[in-house]
Amino acid sequence: MINKNHIEDLALFGGARQFSTPKPTSNLVRPDFEKFLGYSRTFIEQHQYTNGSLVKLLEQRLAEFHQVKHCVAFSSGFWALALAIKALALKGKDEIVMPSFTYRRMADIAAWTKLKPHFCDMEEATLANSAATVRPCINNNTALILGVHPIVNFCDIDGLAALAKEKNIPLLFDSVESVYESYNGKKIGCFGAAEIFSMGASKLVNGFEGGYITTNNANLAAQLSLMRDFGFQGQDKVAVSGGLNARLNEVHAAMALAGLDDLEDQVVRNRDRYHTYQRLLATLDGIRLLEFDESQRPGYKNIVVEVLEDWPLSRDDTVRVLNAEMILARAYYTPPLHRKRMDYPYITAELPVTDRLAERLILPPCGHLVSNEDIAGIVELLKFMRANAVEITQRLRTKEMQ
Repeated sequence: MINKNHIEDLALFGGARQFSTPKPTSNLVRPDFEKFLGYSRTFIEQHQYTNGSLVKLLEQRLAEFHQVKHCVAFSSGFWALALAIKALALKGKDEIVMPSFTYRRMADIAAWTKLKPHFCDMEEATLANSAATVRPCINNNTALILGVHPIVNFCDIDGLAALAKEKNIPLLFDSVESVYESYNGKKIGCFGAAEIFSMGASKLVNGFEGGYITTNNANLAAQLSLMRDFGFQGQDKVAVSGGLNARLNEVHAAMALAGLDDLEDQVVRNRDRYHTYQRLLATLDGIRLLEFDESQRPGYKNIVVEVLEDWPLSRDDTVRVLNAEMILARAYYTPPLHRKRMDYPYITAELPVTDRLAERLILPPCGHLVSNEDIAGIVELLKFMRANAVEITQRLRTKEMQ
């Protein structure tokens, strides 16, 4: 790790990079290899690579973990969400209410299911949608409400549930960022009609790729189980329409099971990194750490910081300088979905909170490939950037004009 003493030491201006290897924002935890091989022997010996015993075991363990009756695994979180939307959306209606400040392909998933995204604003305190932000978007065409948990803490679970019940509209939660958490003593996974999770390589449960839904509705679980397998029931009968091949294979199930075995230790390591950021950023003016509610058992998978008004660089200039140093910080959910070009219909109103905060949030490095020493180096670099902000800004504008 190389420290910076002069403006010319910054990699963006010709200096050596602070880190020789990238410091990512993804979890990228590799489960114990021997455990992965141990699980893998099962499907190799059984000669069954899909619809096998490992996927069933994974679904059972995930249902127990989330304290729900049913879990259905999919080839990806994308298809888990898409098929859950298709299964739950009210027939004859074509709008899905969702936040604009969310996963960059969320609206595309809705459009694939033939629904029109209706974007709502978010709460400044939670960075998530709430009953208050969703209610103005409800109309006679609303087919589904999508509550999306942010990286830090939760969306308005109780408020959205009450609104959905009042309006008799299904409520689906995207809980990809909240796999480990509990809300008021109940595990995330048991709320709404269903909840969606991912098992991509950057997630707490790393299955290489994959996703799953949790629900207490037996009929919904049965329907989704059919939909992920072409809609087939038995060898020849097509039992449901809209089915496709979204099955999780046994290799990915083996990886996810090995990851589940390591989950508690992983959270301990994540918590240690979070507390290091918390301690060091308290000494830096202008950058605010978004703090987890530690009473809700967070998984600490990612870190989010806000660039405050008294930080002397723009959010984008800050990210640009960091990236040049192999610090792969990135803007959090930018641009928001309502500002993106889309080739399908959507509805949006003015979203002032989303527009304002979308310019101020950063995901700094975290996860398995980032040490506490790395975090200390990142914070020291931020302090250097603050002290030299005027000259950094001048040089950046000069570079842009050349």
